[in-house]
Amino acid sequence: MGGFFGVVSKGSCIMDLFFGTDYHSHLGTYVGGMAVCNEETGFDRSIHRITNKQFRSQLESAAARMKGSIGIGCISDTDPQPLLVCSRLGNYAITTVGRINNKDELVQKALADGHAQFLELSSNRGVNETELVASLINEKTTIEEGIRHAQEMIDGSMSVLIATKDGIYAARDLVGRTPVVIGMKEDALCASFESHAYLNLGYHTLKELGPAEVVFITADGIEPKLPPLPKKRMCAFMWTYYGYPTANYEGVNVEASRNRCGQMLAENDKDKNIRVDYVGGIPDSGTAAAIGYANASGVPFARPFIKYTPTWPRSFMPQNQNMRNQVAHMKLIAIDELIRDKSLLLVDDSIVRGTQMGETVDFLYESGAREVHVRPACPPVMYGCKYLNFSRSTSDMDLIARRCIVELEGGVPSDERVHVYADASTPEHAAMVERIREKLKFTTLSYPSVEMVSRSVQVPEDEICTYCWTGRE
Repeated sequence: MGGFFGVVSKGSCIMDLFFGTDYHSHLGTYVGGMAVCNEETGFDRSIHRITNKQFRSQLESAAARMKGSIGIGCISDTDPQPLLVCSRLGNYAITTVGRINNKDELVQKALADGHAQFLELSSNRGVNETELVASLINEKTTIEEGIRHAQEMIDGSMSVLIATKDGIYAARDLVGRTPVVIGMKEDALCASFESHAYLNLGYHTLKELGPAEVVFITADGIEPKLPPLPKKRMCAFMWTYYGYPTANYEGVNVEASRNRCGQMLAENDKDKNIRVDYVGGIPDSGTAAAIGYANASGVPFARPFIKYTPTWPRSFMPQNQNMRNQVAHMKLIAIDELIRDKSLLLVDDSIVRGTQMGETVDFLYESGAREVHVRPACPPVMYGCKYLNFSRSTSDMDLIARRCIVELEGGVPSDERVHVYADASTPEHAAMVERIREKLKFTTLSYPSVEMVSRSVQVPEDEICTYCWTGRE
């Protein structure tokens, strides 16, 4: 995953660029970077690892050095960026958010055509995806045509910012799985992945780009380049987990949508005669849904876990599973008084592999909890994401739902059988949920339906991407 931010200003863009990019730090823990254009000296760039240090501390000295009125920045969980490109379309800086599933095929095609070469990343990681996007763009005669060409060639998803000496091209991915929002103030415009990133900088929202829409931004305004396409599949998991509570997607606030989801989970439980002492959320992304559940059910909200925020980052991004588990354990500190001899209902954003939630529940029982009821805020994750790299899973068999299906089927099922289990109306789905409950030792387990998620995000079901839950494109 990742996020980006770009600024075109009538004065210096540096401070807005620095803080606007930093407001995307919840989206990545690998690298952060900025690139700016100065009329006198051209492009200047700085990229740093942010695995163990925050973006602000790593890029602060670069921000003090840089000068320019046009710039782009990024937080990335994949490859180093922004990149500086010298091409037949001119010199520019480029940053991307997305995923390329057919990267090897596109690289080999470019090499076979004899018009490209690529820098090799270290540790056998192949070609930088952003460099590949630049290569695809440079196959056409204009940048906007090249962006559309790249979008159409890529199997996956790709949103792009390109800074030139005259302004910034901003493009949302082909079916709008990720957001791109334009902000404006008196002397500057910005392009941002997250809508909240520019509010404290004095900008107001001007427009959200539609699927595949391409615009060119200057300090004086927006020039349309390519119109939006009709098909939209905004990632529903952005509301469920990835989005910061203050962000809006498709005009719908993340915190409010999570709150509504919790209310619906409570509505589903109203006739189940479940008696609990507290409703708690697994911080941070489960908290809003837990508050919604508590408000709707009348059960008091409490925080049996407190997240130690000064140092611990998101837990599932380290590629080593043992490290993920250790970070997950270290960052949550329990409160014995709210756990011992209590019956708890916990709301989390999702259950993916099940390892962390299983260990959390084991700890609660060891700490004296009587019961632990679990309510994820989204349906069972059945398929690894093909579009946004939201998980480091290397196989669908990493997912606890898939492992439970294999146990129930007595072997690896066909795609058709997996779709049956993904359908919340089937007895197979109910059996899978019960097997997950047994395996993770929950007192009860209940998931929302895709229809409930659609209602909570207030976007029609056919305009959100639900691939990770349903397998539908």
